[in-house]
Amino acid sequence: MLLGAAGIMHAVRPEPFDSIVPRALPGSPRAYTYASGLAEVATAALIAVPRTRRLGGLAAATLFVAVFPANVQMAIDWRRKPPRMRAIALGRLPLQGVLIAQALRVARRG
Repeated sequence: MLLGAAGIMHAVRPEPFDSIVPRALPGSPRAYTYASGLAEVATAALIAVPRTRRLGGLAAATLFVAVFPANVQMAIDWRRKPPRMRAIALGRLPLQGVLIAQALRVARRG
């Protein structure tokens, strides 16, 4: 549910997501925002259907690895923000590991 909601937010309010797209990537940050949002919605749909849940778990793990650089970019960009914002940005880094582990667990259980 959260994965699908996050994906929808990429389309509804793309600006915060645009801001964490690593600047080293070629092209428009908005394109990456929309693509990752679409991938999140599609992955959520795969996980929701029992027949495709294993594939959805693998897709989610791959997606969480792929978006990790955006979390690193956020941590770098927010290093001079107020302490609460820095904590949020830094907390997202280990959270990705938890999300990857959960996605792999879903894939194993199918």
